Amino acid sequence: MMYSKIKMLAKEQGVSINKMEKDLEFGSSTISKWSKSIPSVDKLKKVADYLDVTIDELLRDEELATK
Repeated sequence: MMYSKIKMLAKEQGVSINKMEKDLEFGSSTISKWSKSIPSVDKLKKVADYLDVTIDELLRDEELATK
């Protein structure tokens, strides 16, 4: 679910997962692997900062409300 949330937020901001991985200096497919594994807090914080959201927002199950 967290991967889906990251993917949705990235899409809303016009950023691909691949670009985000490059910008954050993550290895290829690092973020996509999170659909089956749990990332480190450090990497999660970097993604949250990149997307300008809190870690809590990334971890919540419900979809972000759109206005």
